[in-house]
Amino acid sequence: MGAPSARHVAERTARLSFGRLLAILAAGTHDLPLAEEALAEAFARALEVWPRQGVPGHPEGWLLSVARNRVSNLHRHDRTRAAATEELILRAEERADLAVQADERLALMFVCAHPAIDPAARAPLMLQTVLGLDAARIAAAFLVPPSTMGQRLVRAKARIKELRLRFALPDADDLPDRLADVLEAIYGAFGADWDGSAGLGLPEEAIHLARVLMGLMPQAPEVKGLLALMLYVHARRAARDGQVFVPLSEQDAALWDRDQVIEAEGLLTQAARAGQFGRFQCEAAIQSVHAQRAITGQLNLAALDTLHELLLRFHPTVGGKVAHAAVRRLQGDAAGALAMLEALPDAARTYQPALVLRAHCLRDLGAAEFSGAAEAALAVTTDARLKSHLRREFGLA
Repeated sequence: MGAPSARHVAERTARLSFGRLLAILAAGTHDLPLAEEALAEAFARALEVWPRQGVPGHPEGWLLSVARNRVSNLHRHDRTRAAATEELILRAEERADLAVQADERLALMFVCAHPAIDPAARAPLMLQTVLGLDAARIAAAFLVPPSTMGQRLVRAKARIKELRLRFALPDADDLPDRLADVLEAIYGAFGADWDGSAGLGLPEEAIHLARVLMGLMPQAPEVKGLLALMLYVHARRAARDGQVFVPLSEQDAALWDRDQVIEAEGLLTQAARAGQFGRFQCEAAIQSVHAQRAITGQLNLAALDTLHELLLRFHPTVGGKVAHAAVRRLQGDAAGALAMLEALPDAARTYQPALVLRAHCLRDLGAAEFSGAAEAALAVTTDARLKSHLRREFGLA
């Protein structure tokens, strides 16, 4: 196998398996920076060796073996610890399929959600260590500067090492208190590449983790709510794939995955029976309203307005406020939507969806500021397909 093919396999393995491999290594070392360093060196070694000697039949096992040796070398002064780490990883390597090791990843995620970890760092830490996102992408998702996010992550890893936290699922009584952060991270992974355009495999990975988590906590309605939410969005993938951006309102509902929509509806119904309505159930309910358009041919804007207002009580975020304002605009209240945008904090004024919505509102109102607002929105739009769509909508194509 030539160098390009070997590199492709290494890159694909990093995208799909980094979190699984890191979870196994970290479970033995209780040292996230060390596990990350060992795994990074293993991938670097693969890029050197595989182009010359060929890709091994089991790339993940090869990487684990190299990383294990690196950890053992670093701990050679502590033979007992090194032997324990080696034994743990050898057992993991003996498993036929590393894809079944979601329990290790969930264990690591619950460790990252430990009460001793800074709440602001918990979900980002999971996204980096378990799901392999870089600090810059995570910072963008949480609307903070990359330097700030990097510092949070470094401190959180040091805290885990300092406390020597047990890398295992916590007791059943402790799971509910940590669940919200784990759900936030899973949804963050899904949202980081929700349309699959980056080729990271994150939507499928997030859905898989949610299924495993539902098996672990079958009575938790918010787990069902999150899984339903992701299935609703993922079901529309075929209707939005391609070279042209297709907004939800213009998608061909016949292309939606009917089985996923039906499963999502069932999960949302099951969750509602618990009588504990929460953030992810509310977001799933919003997606359910959109899904009903395929049946009724109409979008229930009144229901959307109510649900978005309710969502902000559960989870008051900038994105949620912009989405609520967008519904108000669709109801014909562009002035009200614009007022909602003007009430956002200054730091959110450069948020791309807010700038796009502001331009739409100004155009609806026939305001002279529309042209400048449209250019400002286009300036911060990085997706080429979306930028092309917005130019056409703004009449600037």
